[in-house]
Amino acid sequence: MGKEEIVARILSDAEAEGEETVRAAKARAEEILAAAEKQCEAERAETEREAEAQGMRIRDGKAAMARLDGAKLRLAERRRVIDAVYLRALAALLCLERHDAVSLAERLLRENAEEGDEIVFSADFPYCEEVARLSVVGEKKLTVSGERPDLGGGFLLRGKTADKDVTYPALLAADREAHQAEIARALFGENH
Repeated sequence: MGKEEIVARILSDAEAEGEETVRAAKARAEEILAAAEKQCEAERAETEREAEAQGMRIRDGKAAMARLDGAKLRLAERRRVIDAVYLRALAALLCLERHDAVSLAERLLRENAEEGDEIVFSADFPYCEEVARLSVVGEKKLTVSGERPDLGGGFLLRGKTADKDVTYPALLAADREAHQAEIARALFGENH
C-alpha cells in the first residue's frame, strides 16, 4: 500500500469517525432535548395544579369572607331592629298614663327598695308627687331627693350600702339581656 492509499485510508477512517461522533452527538442532543421537554411538561403540569389549588384556596377564602361579611351584616341589621324595639319600649314607658306609671313605680319600689333608701327621680319623670304619697314609701321609710338628674326615665334608689338603678333604660337593658334571644326568634324565626 502506498503512501497515498494510507493517507486516503486515514482520512476515510477519520471522516467515518467524525460522522459517527456527529451522529452520536445529534442523538445525545435529541435525548437531552426530549428529556428537557418532558421535564418542562411535568413542571408545567405541576405549576398548573398548584395554580389551580391556589385559585381554589383563594376562591374558598373569598367565599368564606363573603359569608362572614353577610353574617355580620345580618347580625348588625338584627341588632338595629332589636335596638328599635327597645327604643319603642322606652318611648312607651316615658308616655305611660299616670295610673300605669305610678303602679309601675310602686311595684319597683316594693321589689327593689330597702328601708331608708332615697328615691332620686329622673328629670323627665312626671309623677314624683304621686309616687312620694304611695304607702310603700312610708312603709319602707323612703325619702325623696330634691336632685332631678337626667336619667332617661324612672328613678334610682340610693341606699346605705348600695344604689339600685331602676331607671327605664336600666330596666330595658336588663330585659334585653334576659330576653334578646327570645325576641330574635320571635322577630327573625328559629334560625336567627
